Amino acid sequence: MTVVIGLTGGIASGKSTVSNMLKKLGIPVIDADQIAREVVQKGKSAYTEIVKTFGDQILQKDLEIDRAALGTVVFHNEEERKKLNSIVHPAVRREMVKQKEEQIKAGYDVVVLDIPLLFESQLSYLVDKVIVVYVDETTQLQRLQKRNELLKEEANARIQSQLPLIEKVPLADAVINNNGTVEETKQQLLSILALWVE
Repeated sequence: MTVVIGLTGGIASGKSTVSNMLKKLGIPVIDADQIAREVVQKGKSAYTEIVKTFGDQILQKDLEIDRAALGTVVFHNEEERKKLNSIVHPAVRREMVKQKEEQIKAGYDVVVLDIPLLFESQLSYLVDKVIVVYVDETTQLQRLQKRNELLKEEANARIQSQLPLIEKVPLADAVINNNGTVEETKQQLLSILALWVE
């Protein structure tokens, strides 16, 4: 029986660190963000739909989608953002399910779906268990400012655009507290896997 684990957290919570640890353990990780980039490439059905909806002013010279131009259109307009999400999200879900099934068929004991907005997008039904990577607000803000070279206000705005980590914690089956060292984080991950995987 394959255990399908949903890995989530918040911006700058250290989810990528945990994701890389899982990969090093030989566990397949299906990355929602990576798939979201792939499904909008030229020639894919989501690409065609996006161009039809938003027009070719969102294209670069090579006809790939100009993410910055599209971002400008949808970032400040809720209606336009909903339109974009209604095209991209189903395509991402289909591809994630397809890859998940392939890994289960390949005989893996554990498959991980790395979904930053797991709860916000109501995708818990895709997984058996959920791990939330948690850091306190101060640490999250400092890490994001340092990583992306942002002013405090900009970093705060990005954090506020997601469900607060403290609200994700009670929704999880397990929580990795990532306020400490990388080694402490790894030990927590190994303990969780030992409990869930036969």
